[in-house]
Amino acid sequence: MRNFKIPVFLFLLVLVFVTGCEKNTWEKQERKQIDDYIKSLGDTTFVLYPSGLYYFEQVAGTGRTPVDYDTVYFKYKARFLDYVIWDTNDPVNVPYKHVMGTDVGLVIKGVDEGLRYMKAGGKARLLTPSNLAYGFEGIWQIVPGYTPLLWDIQLDSVKAGPGK
Repeated sequence: MRNFKIPVFLFLLVLVFVTGCEKNTWEKQERKQIDDYIKSLGDTTFVLYPSGLYYFEQVAGTGRTPVDYDTVYFKYKARFLDYVIWDTNDPVNVPYKHVMGTDVGLVIKGVDEGLRYMKAGGKARLLTPSNLAYGFEGIWQIVPGYTPLLWDIQLDSVKAGPGK
């Protein structure tokens, strides 16, 4: 029994090491992809927030800035860094409805955060690294793991949450 424990321990140790190296490689590739994209833009200045979200305001809104439990209505185009659109609600002309700080899993962390920097009537482009999007798993067969994404957001309106 004692001889059996050593090989199992060594196997688990190697597995942890290999998995950690693979993640580190993907993170480096993602970081390079984001850096190359930002450099390719020239004068366009994204604001980098502590979470890792990149935010670029295209049109300043004049309405309410959303906070937790406010309901927001927005149009979006979700793109890869090569600008290929993989999801949008723009052609149907029906804004997406989201209650800020809720709907876990329906709106990614990066979009929820980005909406908090906008005012109703505004437009912004968000660049979400994978940790603020679909992580290492990706989503279905559409977005691979460790994929940074661009989001063109038009915040149509903000309805105050309960008690506001």
